[in-house]
Amino acid sequence: MSAPRRIGVLGGMGPEATVLLMSRLIAATPADDDADHIPLSVDMNPQVPSRIARLIDGTGDDPAPVLAAMAQGLARAGAQALAMPCNTAHNYADAIRDAVEIPLLDMVDLSVVQAASQATNDRIGILGSPALQMTGLFDRVLGKRGLTALYPQDQAAMLAAIRGIKSGARSGTANKTLKAAAQNLASQGASVNLIACTEFSLIADAAHGTVVVIDTLDVLVKAMVGFALGTTPDKHLKAE
Repeated sequence: MSAPRRIGVLGGMGPEATVLLMSRLIAATPADDDADHIPLSVDMNPQVPSRIARLIDGTGDDPAPVLAAMAQGLARAGAQALAMPCNTAHNYADAIRDAVEIPLLDMVDLSVVQAASQATNDRIGILGSPALQMTGLFDRVLGKRGLTALYPQDQAAMLAAIRGIKSGARSGTANKTLKAAAQNLASQGASVNLIACTEFSLIADAAHGTVVVIDTLDVLVKAMVGFALGTTPDKHLKAE
């Protein structure tokens, strides 16, 4: 069997979510020895300009040039594909693609494909940053498949929970907020809820309830394994 292909990770948004990605990737990789695991080049850069400040507050530097430079560095380091464990940062996916000739395993596109395959109606709940609703990131991708994005009514609580997790305060409050938001989306008619913030991936159990829950981080991990090991055709690693 040929050696796994190297993947570059645009990380640090936030640091714990990046570590969680690597941990789940190790668990998901069939391996009998160290050499069977997937080689990674990881740019752990917590200094990427705040996506929240830029997209929600309208202040702060543009993350796009920093992310593009990170992508170029990872490509020079030998990465054959890129992965970015931050949903909100996918607002800058085009800048990353334009900067390099290697593919970006798009967590948003791939998660929507999986949600569409499991949905029993046209309503998909989005558990993430308010920036997702403000920018319409998921709305655009879901709309191409005739699906509608639903958002929790208390977006301020979602943002507070994300900020709390980033600060290391993974408290019961964040869990309660995520649980309440998941229930709110189910009451709105969502047949699938997407965990669309990798901070929430750290407390994903709180989102489980009466409807299907898909963690976008798990979708990304599956795509990384498929690309690195060649078990998934590359054409299936991007939305059509």
